Amino acid sequence: MKKIKELIKKYPILSIGILVLISPLVFSGVGHLFIDTGKAEALSVVPRLGPNSELWLGSDMHGRDLFAVAVAGIPLTLYVGFLAGIISLGVGIVLGFLTGYLGGWLDDIVRLFTDSLMTIPSIAVMIVLAISIEENITLNQMALVISSLAWMGPTRVIRAQVLTLKERPFIEVSRLSGMNTFEIIFQEILPNMLPFLAASFTGAVTGSILASVGLEAIGLGPMADPTMGMTLYWAISFTAMLAGMWWWWLPPIIVIMIIFSGLYLIAAGLDKIANPRLEGPQA
Repeated sequence: MKKIKELIKKYPILSIGILVLISPLVFSGVGHLFIDTGKAEALSVVPRLGPNSELWLGSDMHGRDLFAVAVAGIPLTLYVGFLAGIISLGVGIVLGFLTGYLGGWLDDIVRLFTDSLMTIPSIAVMIVLAISIEENITLNQMALVISSLAWMGPTRVIRAQVLTLKERPFIEVSRLSGMNTFEIIFQEILPNMLPFLAASFTGAVTGSILASVGLEAIGLGPMADPTMGMTLYWAISFTAMLAGMWWWWLPPIIVIMIIFSGLYLIAAGLDKIANPRLEGPQA
């Protein structure tokens, strides 16, 4: 705990990023105390209603309370991004550590497979995968679709870091002391890569949220869930912008911008921890 406080004090951009990122979750948590999220479901086709004392963010063409939609949808949007980020980085860590440290035929096969997949446009493949799944795609399926083509980048960068670290003198000392492969990986290499892996995880989450919002905005998301991307999809489908219904499309865009800003600041702070030279001569 003391070390965490020291890091936050030394890298204020990290604490600012964390506060920015959790602000939408705080908004959602507080919102649950004041509104019934059941109003996020379509009730009936009613005339459009702008923000008022009862509908703080107005309603859409389906009669949904858009404040309730935001309260219910923010955690779902973050859930997809974090789940996809965990899966893609988890695969990247396993493959990156094994191929980087062991090398040999395993490294050749994984590197060939990874390089081949990276030449294929990821968004096109994700669209095909999303379409091939049943119409009622779930949040978990969405995360799997995104992570299925998001693990190659982490695998390559982690492998490169492991290749660098395994040539360090302390790794050679560990080998001579009798430590086996997995002991060296978990006790020597992994602890030295934690700041880098944390920054990589932030990047993976950012890319996953961006991919999920993109897929949802073109109608390939979970239709029954009020995520920010699906809110934009319905707004686009009913030409909310042309109809002047700013309260329909603007709030989800603002939420997405806040989430990305928080993730960017966190990534910048973690990058400074992983690369102290970025602090400049005064560091």
